[in-house]
Amino acid sequence: MTSSTKNVAFIGLGVMGFPMAGHLANAGHNVTVYNRTSSKSALWMKSYNGKSATTPALAAQDADVVFICVGNDDDLRQVTTGEEGVLKTMKSGTTLVDHTTASADVARELFAICETQQVGFIDAPVSGGEAGAVNGQLTIMCGGNVDVYAAIEPIMAAYARFSKLLGDVGSGQVAKMMNQICIAGVVQGLAEALQFGKNAGIDCESVVEVISKGAAGSWQMENRHKTMLDDHYEHGFAVDWMRKDLAIALDEAKKNGSTLPLTALVDQFYADVQKMGGNRWDTSSLLKRLV
Repeated sequence: MTSSTKNVAFIGLGVMGFPMAGHLANAGHNVTVYNRTSSKSALWMKSYNGKSATTPALAAQDADVVFICVGNDDDLRQVTTGEEGVLKTMKSGTTLVDHTTASADVARELFAICETQQVGFIDAPVSGGEAGAVNGQLTIMCGGNVDVYAAIEPIMAAYARFSKLLGDVGSGQVAKMMNQICIAGVVQGLAEALQFGKNAGIDCESVVEVISKGAAGSWQMENRHKTMLDDHYEHGFAVDWMRKDLAIALDEAKKNGSTLPLTALVDQFYADVQKMGGNRWDTSSLLKRLV
C-alpha cells in the first residue's frame, strides 16, 4: 500500500470524523462513509461528493483501509464485530485503523480478531480537538505492527500534523491516556491561577501575556485563558468526553499499578461541573466551579 488513491471507508462522522473523512476525500481517495445518524452521512456526501453505506459492513466491503472514530468501547465493538460490523466484510490484506479513544483492552481484543482474518490493525487515537480535525493538524498516537503502520501513515497524513508508532497494539491508547492525564492537571492549575489572580485584583490578561512566555506556558494557557476569563465554554472538548477518557485512564492505572491522585481529583471536579449542567462545556470550564 502506498499514498496513492485507495478505497477507504470511514465509520463515524462526529465532530472529529466528519472533517477527517473529508480530508481523505480531498486527498483523492475514494471514500465511503457510515454514520449511525444517516442525515450526517447525507450532509457529508453533499460536502465532499463521496459515497455512503447503510451499514458498517457495506461501507467496508471494498475498502483497502477502514478508519473508525466512534464514542467508546461498546460503540467500537458494535461497528467492528457486531452483526453488521466491518469485520464481516473486510478482506485479507486490508487494514483497520481505530481513531476512537478507547481502552487498551479493546484494542488488543480487536487486534487478535483481525489477526485471525489476516487484517492489519492499528490503534490510533488522536489529539488536537475539533480544530485540529478541521484544519488537518491532528497528532496521532499509534500502536501496532511496524509494516502496517508504515503503509497507512501516508494516508493518515491527510489530517495529521504528526503521527508516531509507539509500540505494540494498545500503545496508542495508553499514550492517549497519558495525554488526558496531563491535560487534566494543566487545566486545573490554570483555573486555580486565574481565580487567584481575579481575587487578587490583578489584570489576569496581562499576567498571562508574561508568564505564558516562560515555564508556565502551555497550549491550554495560550488557547483557553481568554475564553475562561470571559466565562465562555461553548466550544472545544466536552466535559462528558473528558470524564469518559479519564475513567479509561483510571481503570488502566488499577491494572498496571499506577497511582493517579491528581487525575482522580480533577475527575471529581469535572463531576461537579456536570452537576452544574456543564456536560457539554469545554474542559476549561473547571474555572466555573471556582467562581
